[in-house]
Amino acid sequence: MLLLALDTATATATVALHDGERVLASLRAADARKHAENLVPAVQAVLAETGRARRDVTAIAAGVGPGPFTGLRVGLVTALSLGMALGVDVHGVCSLDALAAEALATGAVAEGEEFVVATDARRREVHSARYGGSPLRRLTGPQVGPAADVERSGLRVVGSGVPLYPDALGPRPGRAEDSGPLDVDAAHLAAVAAAALRGEGGWQLLPPEPLYLRRPDAVEPGARKRVTA
Repeated sequence: MLLLALDTATATATVALHDGERVLASLRAADARKHAENLVPAVQAVLAETGRARRDVTAIAAGVGPGPFTGLRVGLVTALSLGMALGVDVHGVCSLDALAAEALATGAVAEGEEFVVATDARRREVHSARYGGSPLRRLTGPQVGPAADVERSGLRVVGSGVPLYPDALGPRPGRAEDSGPLDVDAAHLAAVAAAALRGEGGWQLLPPEPLYLRRPDAVEPGARKRVTA
């Protein structure tokens, strides 16, 4: 297996290669305004670092969010275009799952501990989901709403929502904690996808379709009102 993983659901455009057992290379470009410009060069860079070519890729995993419309569209369109060109399957991964996996892998949370992942959803809201169990899996969510409405029940929270809304999502009383991983790292998204493809762990693959959670701002105009004299 040579799995290409990418995510543009958060402030970081991130790409990784995974051979089914381990991450071979990864790259993060932290500029949310330049996902479209950064993503394809990042794909080329991780392939070059490992001495692989695009034709060597056997599967693609893409973060489906939740996240902002433009960022998700960049990542998923790129993944689907590459999948079509290479003739390989494209799998979706909940981007919050990748952050949860990173929190466990880096020791930000303990094995079996229940915790919440919360990322910036803009409009003074966060995307959130609850995780726990062994093997780690998503217990509830994802959902979108004000940080104050996140049902944390005293649980640890990780993700970019924490420094944005410390009063609602910050350290538990009497605990000095940092916010853990903030944005998605494709290395951990690739690990989630590889485990799911092997039928291991508590993760599930999703269709490669954006997980917006909100209604679009733009709507089709209604019928014109008749004006009578």
